Amino acid sequence: MKTKGEIEAALCDGIGRFQQEFMGRGPKGIHSYLIDDLAVVRLQGVLTAAEQQLVESLPTEKGRDLLKQVRIQLIETARPILESMILEVTGVKVVSLHHDISTTTGEEIVVFTLAESPLVREKKKG
Repeated sequence: MKTKGEIEAALCDGIGRFQQEFMGRGPKGIHSYLIDDLAVVRLQGVLTAAEQQLVESLPTEKGRDLLKQVRIQLIETARPILESMILEVTGVKVVSLHHDISTTTGEEIVVFTLAESPLVREKKKG
């Protein structure tokens, strides 16, 4: 059984690896938070140079909407991979996945709703 911190670190590793392999580059920063039956992952610096160019070259709403549509489609396509990784790390099945990205800051948020809170062991007191 893992500690909460170990689960959060494994989530960061798994999502970072997914970003690198599936999206073509990893984030500049990544943090994860296990809150009861939610796994929240915050990625910073995820936009590729091509995505930034797309957003900057089109009218604001059109560029933003197009990028968000592409990212949503990519996440939905990769959903089985992500759900399998979350199950492996937490030992709990994913019930739903929520995702958004900011074209302004390059920050991406992924929230996994789990079937239940993962079992965690208490951190040893030093």
